[in-house]
Amino acid sequence: MKYNELADSGVKVSAITFGAWAIGGWMWGGSDKQDALAAINKALELGITSIDTAPVYGQGVSEEIVGEALKGRRHEAQILTKYGMRWDVDRPGDFMASKDNNGNDLKIYRYAGKESVIYECEQSLRRLQTDYIDLYQIHWPDVSTPIDETMEAVARLLEQGKIRASGVCNYSAEQMRTADQTVKQVTNQVPYSMVERKVEADVVPYCLEHGRGILAYSPLQRGILTGKITDDYQFEEGDHRPNTLHFKSQNRKTINNFLQQIKPIADGYGVTLAQLVINWTFQQPAIVAALVGARNPEQVAENAKAANFMLTPDEIKQINNLLANVKMIA
Repeated sequence: MKYNELADSGVKVSAITFGAWAIGGWMWGGSDKQDALAAINKALELGITSIDTAPVYGQGVSEEIVGEALKGRRHEAQILTKYGMRWDVDRPGDFMASKDNNGNDLKIYRYAGKESVIYECEQSLRRLQTDYIDLYQIHWPDVSTPIDETMEAVARLLEQGKIRASGVCNYSAEQMRTADQTVKQVTNQVPYSMVERKVEADVVPYCLEHGRGILAYSPLQRGILTGKITDDYQFEEGDHRPNTLHFKSQNRKTINNFLQQIKPIADGYGVTLAQLVINWTFQQPAIVAALVGARNPEQVAENAKAANFMLTPDEIKQINNLLANVKMIA
């Protein structure tokens, strides 16, 4: 496994990082706790030492499972968690309507007021059964709170040793610049894949210029880059993916044609298309880790194989040249 330091924070993350959203069950149709615990143990065994979670993933469930899995071996892992999505308060303004794991209605607010951030950190530390968080990230921009107010709370948590480093998620370069004026942000967690590269316009250049890292989420673009979503793939009722950009019929054909073009490279290494895609992702400029979800040990083992080889610069160039012709139709 490859490990990358987050700026000069002293925190190192595994290039393949365990994405712990699905094990919280929320928006994933539930989860099996024993499978989740076994998945985290398998991840640590295979060198995937970084775990990215959030309070809102199962409304505390994901963090609690991570805490239980790391009991007695906290020193072996890096915990990356978040703040700023509250389901346990009633606030004015916009909210995301959802349902919890028991089917009850939820209102989820983006809120990162100073006292709220400090409160959330205490709750996460309790659920995670730890006295420090390696990387603490705002989950989404909160337009109702000045960025400097949010970051003043983060600065206090850094001073108290409750967090080791500060990061952001889904921030523009300009928002990162503003946050950096109060607290140095070592990472920005953003959607990034072979077919979702908008951040290359501003976020990647900013991170390269200032020595910050990008945590890439959805590197397999919700499964379309595995090669398993064929043109005649039957989606289950309630699956929202067919209505999204990359899963539209024409775009699916375009992506699958591209995947067939790079399949010989995967075959040459004896790996799957998914493993090739993950490897390409964490070799891109400014990317310090690819976040890949897993719900059981078998999925973890498959993900870990993406670090058992390294694409050459020529192969990356060949893939990028082919990608230049992959255009999505809205």
